[in-house]
Amino acid sequence: MINEEKEINAVVISVFPNKVKIEVKNIENFKIAGEKLSVDSYLRISDSEDCAIIAIIENFSIEKTEEEKERRYVIEAIPIGFLDKEGKFIRGGNNIAIPPVSVEPAKKEEIQKIYSQIDKKKQLVYSKLTQDSSILVPVDGDRFFNKHISIIGATGSGKSYTLATILQKVISEKDNGYEGLNNSHIIIFDLHGEYNTAFPKVNHLNVDNIVLPYWLMNGEELEELFVESGELQAYNQVSLLRRIITRNKQKTNSNDKILFDSPVKFSMNQVLNCIINLSKETRDYTNPSEIKVKDNHKVFETDEAKYDYYFKKEENFEDVKRSSINKGTYNDGSLEKFISRIRNKLSDERLYFLLGDHVEKISFKEALQQVLSYQDKKHANITVIDLSGVPFEVLSITVSLISRLIFEYGYYFKRSIDESFDKTPILLVYEEAHKYVPKIQSAKYNSSRIAIERIAKEGRKYGVTLILLTQRPSEISETIFSQCNNFIAMRLTNPDDQNYVKRLLPDSLGPLTETLPILSSGEAILIGDSLIMPSLVKINECNPEPSSKDINYLQEWKKKWVDVNFEKIIKKWYK
Repeated sequence: MINEEKEINAVVISVFPNKVKIEVKNIENFKIAGEKLSVDSYLRISDSEDCAIIAIIENFSIEKTEEEKERRYVIEAIPIGFLDKEGKFIRGGNNIAIPPVSVEPAKKEEIQKIYSQIDKKKQLVYSKLTQDSSILVPVDGDRFFNKHISIIGATGSGKSYTLATILQKVISEKDNGYEGLNNSHIIIFDLHGEYNTAFPKVNHLNVDNIVLPYWLMNGEELEELFVESGELQAYNQVSLLRRIITRNKQKTNSNDKILFDSPVKFSMNQVLNCIINLSKETRDYTNPSEIKVKDNHKVFETDEAKYDYYFKKEENFEDVKRSSINKGTYNDGSLEKFISRIRNKLSDERLYFLLGDHVEKISFKEALQQVLSYQDKKHANITVIDLSGVPFEVLSITVSLISRLIFEYGYYFKRSIDESFDKTPILLVYEEAHKYVPKIQSAKYNSSRIAIERIAKEGRKYGVTLILLTQRPSEISETIFSQCNNFIAMRLTNPDDQNYVKRLLPDSLGPLTETLPILSSGEAILIGDSLIMPSLVKINECNPEPSSKDINYLQEWKKKWVDVNFEKIIKKWYK
């Protein structure tokens, strides 16, 4: 409440397009009793028509001349919205009549009323105002999740904590108090295995229990996995791989119309057999169409027929003889590294979840159901995919494959149902996103960049949106980051990251963005379409918490010497 017995002696002394300068002669009279007035506090600047600008204090200075006995405060504030006669808050705008007739600190009830203009059914509350913890800061949940979100902050700023708070709130929201799960569908790419503790009763997948069939990969993913892009023969290897895989898909599924990118089963072991046979192939000198398979010479009418024969097993061929037997087209040593690479991948136990024999037994439907948590009696609102055990060389491919499948699921879901049907919108959460969608152009990130950029540009049309979490926003693909409409900006200490974020944030607010390097853990700047007005907030507590707390080094070092079980560590390491 304003102290009515004291005169509020504040006047607007200058107005700029993006700033208002105010003179206050007695700061104690200007304050609201019992409340703090500081940088980031809100002001109400009114005119004679009962309209007002809500502004946020950017800075203040204290002046005193020789003639003056009292200090004079000059406050600079940035307008963030307009209150009309009915008390409705409008973001932006500056429709106040000149001259303003009064300036006063905005009352707590007024600020809460402004935030509460969001329809109660749509409100999602996961934070409170930093300057006054009694003021809740809701967002429009539909607008928050319908458009992409970015959570950015340095290590230890509270990104994982913030995500856990938001998602725990989301999966508990229900209409009419029904039993069971709500209809939320969230997939978290957990790079460090942090979220198992925050979501103990959801669908947890890792390299030990997830099955990601290689036969669901598209061209970019298969090429990234099996072809070394910098190799001299890379182009020829890609061309050959595409032809052979396409043919194997057609043969396996008895359908000559199947294309290379069709999500149908094929056998990589048969593809390898074919490539090996092509690398050893010899031909009759006088009749090149006759293939010199040892003790069983063959004549094939088409390449496809030859591939079908070569799929079965590794063949032995007649030795090259001058003027009698020639080398085949690929029998020149150019495929040796290619073959070695495929063999190594297929025999690598770390890639069993991707290339093991069992992946040919799972169906397309089962592969989708495990990622979307639709298995029988195992439904879950959240799927946590623990990527900590995924070898780095296939991390990008793993993220790409799952992301692309979810996008295409959303696309075909929309095409296959009537508009009146219930929807199943999906949220993808990319933890440490700079690790697999960096700004740098590199072939090893092509597949994940293409998949996630497509979701960023088109996903919301098909009910697939994303959250990016990163400590290095300046290293993220600009195409993806620029599609985000809601930002939770936490402490950032790197100057490059600070400047990058300031350029991308949709609201140019000095007093808020300048606080980025000094925010406490759990504090954040909320800016975006889902919020009534940009705000500096404290994120609510989550329970349980993700396992991302810092190790207390000194406390651990004070303890008695700990013997390490090296055998157990190395066994896990080998695995």
